[in-house]
Amino acid sequence: MDTLENLNRKLEGAKDIKSVVKAMKAMAASNISQYEAAVASLGDYNHTVTLGIKAYLISEKVKKMAQKPISSTSKSHQVCAIVFGSDLGLVGQFNDLIADYLQQSFPASTSNLEVWVIGERVQGLLSVAGYNITKSHPVPSSIDAITPLVQSILLEIESANKNKQVKEFYIIHNRPKGGSGYQAVMQRLLPLDEKWMDNLMATKWPSNNIPEVVGSPKNALNALINAYLFVSVFRACAESLAAENASRLQAMQRAEKSISDTLENLNKKFQSLRQSMIDEELFDVVSGFEALKQS
Repeated sequence: MDTLENLNRKLEGAKDIKSVVKAMKAMAASNISQYEAAVASLGDYNHTVTLGIKAYLISEKVKKMAQKPISSTSKSHQVCAIVFGSDLGLVGQFNDLIADYLQQSFPASTSNLEVWVIGERVQGLLSVAGYNITKSHPVPSSIDAITPLVQSILLEIESANKNKQVKEFYIIHNRPKGGSGYQAVMQRLLPLDEKWMDNLMATKWPSNNIPEVVGSPKNALNALINAYLFVSVFRACAESLAAENASRLQAMQRAEKSISDTLENLNKKFQSLRQSMIDEELFDVVSGFEALKQS
């Protein structure tokens, strides 16, 4: 049976937990705005890079890519899926959603698939599911830590592509949805084929002037392609971190409501028990008084 001391101890513990939840909720909300701002800042830069590549294609009169689209069902080449998850918990279904999306897109039985993972939590889920995880990285803890991770991933992609170990790369991550929530998405990173070129050429050139490439066209194209790959991976990482914090914010909101309900119930029990004890003491006083009066 609960006593006043036990109930008071539970109330103090629940209040302490609620304070921690509030702090985590505020931190998650602050992180969301930072990562969303980072994603938004990439918009103009990405548009500039896209226009630069288009300028090269127009200037060099490139009308067709040598690389044709690769069928996703082909088993003649190695495919790599780069999956972004989380290192920390309290994120709801964040990692489960991305793991389920990978299983729907590339079943674990796919013989020509290797997986690169960012985040320990999702790595554990994918390992249990039977995926061949060949590389893993920790999740960046801040915006400044995203760039070194992206550079490391791009170097690994270049090495795997140069050694002809992997021909096709995909990025799978969670992306925040408008309003609230998030959804799993996939982007084909490499190779750059005719489909990619068609989408790029659909971008409208901002003027009527014919663009020209200054300096070495080959060096300019290499720099632009590297910038395109950097933006693609950086944006995927920033969107994943924004979605992770959005999921954590939702989890903290649910936890805060649950703790508030628990505090309300504990307060009711405390007040009820306290009133019962007061009533018993008053009854004893009245009974004693009546006994004294009769004697």
